[in-house]
Amino acid sequence: MTSESNLPASHPSNVRMDRILSPDHPLCREDVVWMLEYIKKKVADEDPALRDLSQPRLFKNFHYFAEASMLLIRRKHYSEQEATRLRQCLIEASYGLK
Repeated sequence: MTSESNLPASHPSNVRMDRILSPDHPLCREDVVWMLEYIKKKVADEDPALRDLSQPRLFKNFHYFAEASMLLIRRKHYSEQEATRLRQCLIEASYGLK
């Protein structure tokens, strides 16, 4: 089984991830849920890319995953500043997975 981390940048998951994390893309709830599910699946599948991360970095990824999840639960609509914060959490939570 091939890890998506080893797939080319043009792979649909990588393209979607790049789009969601782009500051030019308007962030929506569906995007946030997709990113959180993507990260969760990578962790559950024990993606080899995660093995290269230090334990402090893994804790940092988890911290931002939890923070993004809580932001998602608390709000249905985001101001520009909140969307920027949420996007930054997703960037940090997905660190090393691409």
